[in-house]
Formats: sequence, C-alpha cells, structure tokens
Amino acid sequence: MNAEIDYDLTSDQWEALKALRLPARECRSLNRFVVENLIALQLAAMTDDRPAITPKGRSVLLRGSPRLWDVAA
Repeated sequence: MNAEIDYDLTSDQWEALKALRLPARECRSLNRFVVENLIALQLAAMTDDRPAITPKGRSVLLRGSPRLWDVAA
C-alpha cells in the first residue's frame, strides 16, 4: 500500500490542509496546533512565515481520506 494514503487525519487537519491550498490572503485563520501537526507529518511547511501545503500534502489531499472512501462506496 502507498504510504501517502495511510494518514489518519482528524477532520480539523483535513480542513486545514484544504485551506492551505488557498492563497495566503484568502486563507482564514488556522489553528496553530493543527498546522504544527501537519508540518510534523511533512504535509505542510512554513514558507515566508506562513504555512503552505507541500507537494506531499497536496498528494495526500488529492487522494482523500480512507474514511471518505467507505462513505462513497
């Protein structure tokens, strides 16, 4: 199994990861603890003192949550 889809993110983490796709000026205020968790997972990184989604984070986001796969099936 691909390691990129093994993330068991909370709903707050998924929402923050989705929000990081937006330009910084459009990004609503994010929970710092959630963002720090995403950074620890290498799904986000600090760029110019702002959190930004990483290529790995984008890939995980595009694949979606395995929990959502069960709902869609």
